[in-house]
Amino acid sequence: MSKFRKIGVLFVIVILIAGVICYKNPTARGYINDKVNKLEGKTLNKEFKSKIKSGNLSTDYNIEQALSDVDKFKLNTVNVPVVVDIKDLKSDTMKVNGDSEEKAITLIKKLNKKGINVILEPYPWIANGSLEETSWKPKSINSFFSNWKNLVLKKLIDDIAVPYHVDAMNVASNYVCIEYAQNYWCDTIDFVRKYYKGLVTYRTPYWYTAAWDKKTQEDYNKKLNNKLFSKVDFISISAYFELTDRETNSVDELSNAINKTEIYYRNQNVKQEIKNFYDKWKKPIFFGELGFPRQTGASIQPWNPASVKVLADKKITVKENGQEQANCFEAYRRNFEYEKWFLGFSIFAVGEHSSSKMYYPSSESTKVIKQWYNYK
Repeated sequence: MSKFRKIGVLFVIVILIAGVICYKNPTARGYINDKVNKLEGKTLNKEFKSKIKSGNLSTDYNIEQALSDVDKFKLNTVNVPVVVDIKDLKSDTMKVNGDSEEKAITLIKKLNKKGINVILEPYPWIANGSLEETSWKPKSINSFFSNWKNLVLKKLIDDIAVPYHVDAMNVASNYVCIEYAQNYWCDTIDFVRKYYKGLVTYRTPYWYTAAWDKKTQEDYNKKLNNKLFSKVDFISISAYFELTDRETNSVDELSNAINKTEIYYRNQNVKQEIKNFYDKWKKPIFFGELGFPRQTGASIQPWNPASVKVLADKKITVKENGQEQANCFEAYRRNFEYEKWFLGFSIFAVGEHSSSKMYYPSSESTKVIKQWYNYK
């Protein structure tokens, strides 16, 4: 063998070895990003060496604004939604929106270059966004799960999660009327793991219990014991818990209400009920949505940005109030930041800050959010 040929063979061998080292499994997430795109040691993994500090994007996010907000709020992760078009609340079929998918790919490429982790979320867009996913009740549960797995999750895995090395995938979010189907969800998560090697989570909607209402306690226990939570890597919760009946509150009042809610005299211990999921399933807890409208009354119905809120027979006309929103964030920070079982949070919502976006954090809230996990 000639000298030049030997050198050529050795060069090829070196390249192949390097490929094995750097591309351990090119069909899985994370490995390439560990060495090329991600900040050293900052990728999400089952060891959870660092907390997740994330932001949920509005479905109409602006890419440049999203990137700017990563820096503004000092985020290490972004929850990227992909719109799934659904006709109505009885539909059991659906379709991934092509424009939304392409937009997500464009953004994720930029996030990878910045070393930012990505949680991918299929976002149900029912009747052009006019109806809430919390009321979605498909006419055929069998058809729903078959289509959700094959038309939505598998497509997003093939098109985005695997080729762009997404760190975590949210299999579903806020499905109040579908969460009961625990065997179907367990099968769905197993299905996802066949094709995707990243982290898998499921976001459960908020709940309430009342000391005087046995039915609410029974419903909570059913949720707590849903075996789908045994399948995920971490448990995500939409943290829109109803805390007080006052239009404005001090941080201390809100912090106390997280341990004993005041609204309707429920006396719900929100913090303990959340920790119960960790105690039961030994999975870290993540607030997959943590948001409050930039208004008075933010703690009454955090899920409701309407200008008029109804509390029992009382109507409350709200006003814009960035400090009340900030007080809510600070109360949650005080209660959860240093808990070992608490994995982190994702603020709702960033990436678009027009005046109609009542959940976009105020200047007062921004100061609070920047403080979370800022131990330097």
